[in-house]
Amino acid sequence: MIKFLATAFLLALLLAPALPAAAQSPAKSAAAPYHHIIPILPAKLSICGQPVPLKRPLVADYLDREMVIAVHDPAQTIMWLKRAARYFPYIEKRLKQAGLPDDLKYVAVAESALIHYIRSPAGAVGYWQFISATGRRYGLRINRWYDDRRNLALATSAALKYFKDLHAEFNSWPLALAAYNCGERRVGREIKEQGTRDYFDLALPVETQRYVYRILAAKLVISSPERYGYALPQSSLYKPVPGQSVTLVLKRPTHLTVVAKAAGTSYRQLKELNPELRRRHLPKGRVTIMVPPGAAAGLQARLNKAGPAPSNAGDNYVVKRGDSLTSIARRHGVSLGDLREANDLDGTIIQPGQRLKIPEK
Repeated sequence: MIKFLATAFLLALLLAPALPAAAQSPAKSAAAPYHHIIPILPAKLSICGQPVPLKRPLVADYLDREMVIAVHDPAQTIMWLKRAARYFPYIEKRLKQAGLPDDLKYVAVAESALIHYIRSPAGAVGYWQFISATGRRYGLRINRWYDDRRNLALATSAALKYFKDLHAEFNSWPLALAAYNCGERRVGREIKEQGTRDYFDLALPVETQRYVYRILAAKLVISSPERYGYALPQSSLYKPVPGQSVTLVLKRPTHLTVVAKAAGTSYRQLKELNPELRRRHLPKGRVTIMVPPGAAAGLQARLNKAGPAPSNAGDNYVVKRGDSLTSIARRHGVSLGDLREANDLDGTIIQPGQRLKIPEK
């Protein structure tokens, strides 16, 4: 009983600031803005210009579920709003140039929460969550040097091409989005077997069944955050990170610290501007990277005069029989990724007698 009363008291404290109108006047309570407690669905809604049939009970129920989850996860929703201020202007511009619906920007929120390094259990990576095969099909480099799925500009170009192809195939944005989630073949098979081309009446895998509703929830909350209790000051929103593109011709693999010093920045800042770079070096040959504004002019000449790369001051270790890369990393207190990167290893196969660099912690 005491536990029940304590819980009830805590709930009363949490809800009290949000319910002043009901306490003041019964006449006003019906109009009280409770959207930040129990999200109220709009009377009309569309996705990429196509109406959402909210009068169907199952449609309303699915959207209501995703809205409650979004509105009552303040940490995630606040970060959506902060990151959207940084990335949406660029994505909106690209969508407009391509003649595609503005609503497609919310796909990136539903897919990755606008985090470039996100990786799904299925191996999808980046803002738009491409798996390797689809990324390569649309021109993204995924190799030992680069993973373009983490590059906003390159991944967005690939996503826009993919959206166009999916819409051309299904002639429906909800179906195109479903195919983006579970694949064209699966959606095509379900359409044929179930005899309907209406996404909102199509039985699909659970994840895909929820997918368009997640996009819609992101749209509703991000486009009208105050309606759902999120009034972030402009000063708290993330600003776009400025940078400029430069193409370099390198005679040998060049350490990023050398490039960073020549560009008047740090190794970390250069990695932040180029999240697609997988190694500590740029490869030999013609490479294009982003640098801070004003650093591109004369960068090639400064690099040509630059000194040698910094030495990796870590220890060396000779692989013994029974060792694995994971056990060596654990033994030396370093991450498996750092150990692989320090030794330019693509996989985890090592041989007895092989000498490995152990990076500094």
